[in-house]
Amino acid sequence: PEARGKFPKYNPDIFICGHSHICKVQMDRSVNALYMNPGAAGNYGIHKVRTMLRFEVKDRNLFNLEVVELGTR
Repeated sequence: PEARGKFPKYNPDIFICGHSHICKVQMDRSVNALYMNPGAAGNYGIHKVRTMLRFEVKDRNLFNLEVVELGTR
């Protein structure tokens, strides 16, 4: 809720949050931003596969988005 309250002031195009450890990329229409959660790269947590996101940004555009699997924990 604290971060969501800052959207009107900063108006980000991408919001990256890693709290849930669930790998997900989706458009959040309520704040008009791409929501990205890279999953979890560590050995702690309930996830079975360690993941991260790799992507490029140029001129406010996102390219070459991929989920990188780092193997089991």
